[in-house]
Amino acid sequence: MTTRDQTRPEIRGNTLRAYVYLLRSGASELRDVQRALGFSSPSLASYHLGKLVAAGYASQDEHGRYVAIQDAANEILEGYTKLGGFVVPQLFFFAILFTIVVGFFAFMALVYQAYIPLLVGASVAMVMVFWYEVARVWRRLASWK
Repeated sequence: MTTRDQTRPEIRGNTLRAYVYLLRSGASELRDVQRALGFSSPSLASYHLGKLVAAGYASQDEHGRYVAIQDAANEILEGYTKLGGFVVPQLFFFAILFTIVVGFFAFMALVYQAYIPLLVGASVAMVMVFWYEVARVWRRLASWK
């Protein structure tokens, strides 16, 4: 763990999905969260929202709607970038960049045969590491549904 306060639990999985939904949608009622995230029952949505409230990442207003606390977004979404309405891993951009660079140099290596083994070895290793890290961080968000 990096700079996270040790007393706050790590938010992941469906609880993280609920937080991201609240960030995107603003004040939301329990049933709205349940329907939007495909939870099987309101009690499941209440459980995840309750975890967010207990950890101090969300609050409930006087009308019973849940609101994400904006100050917590940097802590919870560490390693992610908000891109419009989407939340993507920061390494996603590097993975795209290096995939394009490797594709370009692989094409150019057709002209200079001596560099092919070195290029292929380094390129494959680099691309595999970046995509592994992107998948690992994205799995934490678990919002593929």
